[in-house]
Amino acid sequence: MSKLQEIIGISRKIIYYKGYQATSISDIMDEAHIGKGQFYHYFSSKRDLGLAVVDDLVKEWDRDVFEGIFAADLDPIAKLNKMLDRTLTIHTVDKGKSGCPAGNLAIEMSEHDETFRLKVHYIFDRWISSIEGALSELKAQGHLTSDIDAKQHARAIVSMIEGAILLKKSQKEVSFLTNAIAIIRSQYRLS
Repeated sequence: MSKLQEIIGISRKIIYYKGYQATSISDIMDEAHIGKGQFYHYFSSKRDLGLAVVDDLVKEWDRDVFEGIFAADLDPIAKLNKMLDRTLTIHTVDKGKSGCPAGNLAIEMSEHDETFRLKVHYIFDRWISSIEGALSELKAQGHLTSDIDAKQHARAIVSMIEGAILLKKSQKEVSFLTNAIAIIRSQYRLS
């Protein structure tokens, strides 16, 4: 791993746990064991680093979710179940206790920085489109009724998951997420 990627990875972890606004360049330099010169060799500002962190998050979603699940040669039920399983795995282990990294950044930064907002928007937009595609396939197969608006339902699924993650974080109770996932599986007959 390059030093640049190491700094981005460390920064991503700190921002995930503390939030972007509460994270200082000193926090990152201390954790990465680098000085100001090395920090500014790679990044012109904290914002520049923050955008690199979001780009890294986008790459992960592209690789693991959009390509790894939704572009895979799987039936739509398997795609949706793999996505739900991934969500449960990430958010029920210790590293998921601080919420959804994309959701956290959307809440914290969308009203303050249009570039951040657009980068995070890409994740949610592509996630909704991917679920919409799987639901459309299920409609075409007769698994779902033809009157279902796949885009509207995809938005509702993402909203339900993100809301459950937020409540899980604030209430410190995983059942918000496990119940939401169980309802999605039941509603769309994924089991």
